[in-house]
Amino acid sequence: MEKKQSLLRALPSVDELLKEKAILNLLSQKPRQLIVNTIRTILEKEREKILKGKSQGVHKDNVVNQVVSEVERKGKNQLCRVINATGVVVHTNLGRSLLAKEAIAHIVEVAQYYNNLEYDLQQGRRGMRYSHIEGLLCELTGAEAAMVVNNNAGAVFLVLNTLAYGKKVIISRGQLIEIGGSFRIPDVMTRSGAILKEVGTTNRTHLYDYEDAIDEETAMLMKAHTSNYKIIGFTKEVPLKELVNLGHQYKLIVYEDLGSGNFINFPKYGLEKEPTVPEVVAAGVDIVSFSGDKLLGGPQAGIILGKEEYIEKIKRNPLNRALRIDKFTLAALESTLKLYRDEKTALREIPTLKFIFTPPEVLRRRARRLCRHLKKSLDNKEFALKVDADVSKVGGGALPGLTLPTYVIKIKPKRMSVVRLERELRATEPPLIGRIEDEALCLDVRTIQDEEIKLVPEIIKRALG
Repeated sequence: MEKKQSLLRALPSVDELLKEKAILNLLSQKPRQLIVNTIRTILEKEREKILKGKSQGVHKDNVVNQVVSEVERKGKNQLCRVINATGVVVHTNLGRSLLAKEAIAHIVEVAQYYNNLEYDLQQGRRGMRYSHIEGLLCELTGAEAAMVVNNNAGAVFLVLNTLAYGKKVIISRGQLIEIGGSFRIPDVMTRSGAILKEVGTTNRTHLYDYEDAIDEETAMLMKAHTSNYKIIGFTKEVPLKELVNLGHQYKLIVYEDLGSGNFINFPKYGLEKEPTVPEVVAAGVDIVSFSGDKLLGGPQAGIILGKEEYIEKIKRNPLNRALRIDKFTLAALESTLKLYRDEKTALREIPTLKFIFTPPEVLRRRARRLCRHLKKSLDNKEFALKVDADVSKVGGGALPGLTLPTYVIKIKPKRMSVVRLERELRATEPPLIGRIEDEALCLDVRTIQDEEIKLVPEIIKRALG
């Protein structure tokens, strides 16, 4: 105990540390209270280590270095830019879809200046924020009415709470999806106040399964698009048009949770079929909801389209205010949707679509260019480099069975582990995020932007120190 007391007395005081040259330099750049609080926190941790017998004391210079490092860390933005070299286009952990330049410019404009978020310029009175995009959404999809909330999980909750509270919602057992973050259809339905009625089996559901389950307590037939997994083999799913006819026969609402909203005919460009929002609306569905930040390539949002009578009810739900979008989401979504008025423009200007549809030959040239830059920067005695064919994924819970042919640079360290290399690259500014395969770090050029090609070698050199 006496030794511990001696070690505790040897710890420098706050005042003593504040006189150190490195700390004085820090005081000229950072708030004093931040530095003082950081010193106290570090000293308290050192005391705890000593009392637990996990430390034999710490030198004052070591404490100073800890303080400087921690203050600098706190001064940086924790939400920061990274370079996505994983090849996953809509990477949920890396911010999902990148925005088009038009959307970014629109966000800056409404952030910098006052705007008519809820002001009707023609009438000179309060307006509705939905009015800025409702007409545009109806124009692009053929829907009667539209609104937007903060994400599609919120959209599903709001639709069910408004139109099926205390009533049964019939859905196929094979569509009781769970997506990232433990969002489960059954749980959301319970919280919304709707009553789940699952029908069919995991792999096969027939129209008569729905019809047999309908009773006087039924309010809705629901279809959830399995956008993040596929059931293959001996399967059966009721086509949306048949479900719509059945619902209307029994005067029930038919709702499809489309998950990842898509406006592009993928087979036209040689990729597998993914239902488009206009197709779903044309099938006669009463309500459809989908995400704004997946295949659509816009900001995080939950878009709800459908028959005007139902959309108006959803708008009047008091919970709508808790889920509504802000001016930045509205600006980004409006600008993104306007690009869809011309498909060629959308494919060229919306990064998500541009990345998905980049031809393999373009990716091969980009990979070779990056490899040349890397060979100039890295010692070939330390690393083996090669360009190799591989596959990318769309990600974001969309198109689970689709792989996109791509090219990667494989970096194989000769004197360090690939795990350490990957870890060091995550600690750079900006961090470089790749994937490990076959004892090599793979950099997929599909998601590395053109202006980042020359930056990648610099980051790797910095990481190696």
